[in-house]
Amino acid sequence: MTLSQNSQTEIYPKEKRDRRLAPNIPGRGASRRAGHQRYQAELQISVIDLAEESTPLRCISEDVSPSGVLLSWPEGTPPPKVGENFVLRFTMPPGTLPEGYEARIRMQAEVVRVVTDDGNTKVAFNFAYELNNYLRFNKWLRLVATSILFITISVFTVLYMRQESIFYFMFDIPVFLYGIIASTFLISRFIFAFFYRNFPVINSYTPGVTIVIPCFNEEEWITKTIQCAINQDYPQEKLEVILVDDGSTDNSMNCVREFEQKIQKEITSDRFIVIEQPQNMGKRHALAAGALRAKFDLLVFVDSDSFLEPNAVREIVQPFRDPKIGAVSGRTEVQNKWTNVLTKMQAVRYYVAFRIMKAAESVFDAVTCLSGPLACYRKSLVMKYLDAWLNQRFFGYPATFGDDRSLTNFILAKHRTGYQDAAVCSTIVPSSMRVFIRQQMRWKRSWLRETLRASAFMWKKEPFMALSFYAGFILPILAPVVVVHTLVVVPIELGIFPYKYLLGIFTMSMLMSASYLFFKRSNLWPYGITFCLFYLGILMWQLPVAVATFWKSEWGTRNTSADVAAQEKRRYEQELFVMPPASENLPAGVTDSPAKDAPPDAQVQSACGISSGKKAAQPKGKKGNSI
Repeated sequence: MTLSQNSQTEIYPKEKRDRRLAPNIPGRGASRRAGHQRYQAELQISVIDLAEESTPLRCISEDVSPSGVLLSWPEGTPPPKVGENFVLRFTMPPGTLPEGYEARIRMQAEVVRVVTDDGNTKVAFNFAYELNNYLRFNKWLRLVATSILFITISVFTVLYMRQESIFYFMFDIPVFLYGIIASTFLISRFIFAFFYRNFPVINSYTPGVTIVIPCFNEEEWITKTIQCAINQDYPQEKLEVILVDDGSTDNSMNCVREFEQKIQKEITSDRFIVIEQPQNMGKRHALAAGALRAKFDLLVFVDSDSFLEPNAVREIVQPFRDPKIGAVSGRTEVQNKWTNVLTKMQAVRYYVAFRIMKAAESVFDAVTCLSGPLACYRKSLVMKYLDAWLNQRFFGYPATFGDDRSLTNFILAKHRTGYQDAAVCSTIVPSSMRVFIRQQMRWKRSWLRETLRASAFMWKKEPFMALSFYAGFILPILAPVVVVHTLVVVPIELGIFPYKYLLGIFTMSMLMSASYLFFKRSNLWPYGITFCLFYLGILMWQLPVAVATFWKSEWGTRNTSADVAAQEKRRYEQELFVMPPASENLPAGVTDSPAKDAPPDAQVQSACGISSGKKAAQPKGKKGNSI
């Protein structure tokens, strides 16, 4: 879990709980609520009487769904009668309903239920139109038209600038060559993604599935993760859920045991299994323990803070009708996207990474990273590569993270990997900048390691896929050099401001944002541009550091054994340079301030209050996976 990251501080749609923990299991009557999930919401709603001109009545909602709303009726005001019609006017704030529903609403609604209990009156309204139909012909239509306009302008701008790059090619060959290759690579991703299609669902195809959830210090979210995994629209006798606790030191296991007692009333005894590791051994070993215990032929790996949609399992197994498919990735959405600017940027980045990048790779059956929040594997292949995966080393150093990319490489080398966009889960992303930066550094180290591994066999894949893969490897490595040359060297030496280069970056970021707007019809689309600028200014410069520190094995965002060892080593190194005695123990006339000629590290540590035996605060960890 990240620092200051919990269900109280994160902003996301909060579903109103069903009386049953697993209503979507076939035969439980979940269909009556299909498309009508209610969400907790305290909205200020104006109720306007159609029969008479009067001041709108101000009410507060208790919950809302795409089809209606439940209001607390003001005391002293006669409640309406069932069947009466009113006009409701309100604003749907971001994070109340799923993404895209944030809008100003004015719609006729009918009273369908009036309940009075202990003097409190609740009035339920049904909207004249479901909100998705209402928005489809209002806000969503405008946003789609806007996105098409932006995409068209972006494409023509890119084509015009590439034509200029060819014309001026000889003036600066390295930079213009990089620009041509980079823009061609990115445009090709969008073109290939356009041709991507989901595997259609055949309801009769329901192979046995085991969901494995590794858990380490995830008390805040683990109950919801387990519930979503069990609450699947999938035959109960063909689905089991295995939770593997990897030596948690918080309250995770108490939460798991408490939920286990509740859920046993609704499921068979062998549907949910809990395994406790004797100590923290790492995520790979936790997944391996679950895989070894699994009784079915397909393994679905789910992170401990990721929440499956009710149809996720049914969707993700569909590509396995092709016997050549070895593993499949689902799509991961950001659950807490409305929390702050950082999570909003990640929401756009995640969607483009899956719906554009992975979809483009899936056209060639060669998805290079099956992401940790939701991925499905043939158990036979996991068992085949299990020992090599658990004992993987890189230049003699143990590979302790990048589990998803690593396992993907083992399978992709000789088998096909796919992507099923309709198999959806949502995950909690870092809302703290410090945790996010550490996560990105870890991802870049694993990306470097696993891309080097994949380079040994990707040339055997489809020619377009192979070219795309190697371009996607080389371009990010060269990017810092090109940026320094274009934004620093050229202006200083030639006195030319690189406005066309910056325009190109803005255009490509606009293309990404417009694509997000087209698919999601969401107000978050401008944050795609923000993320590109953030990447250019900060994230891109992590790659040289990742290359120089590739051997580091600690996660940096969770207290694994590798992290603890690294922390102890840093404390030991700090103590070597700290001035030992405190001022009260020094001879008269001697202070505890470092001498002017003391080593700089000692002066800095003294100024920062670092002393022998003083331990740095240990934040709670947050796991993360490549996307």
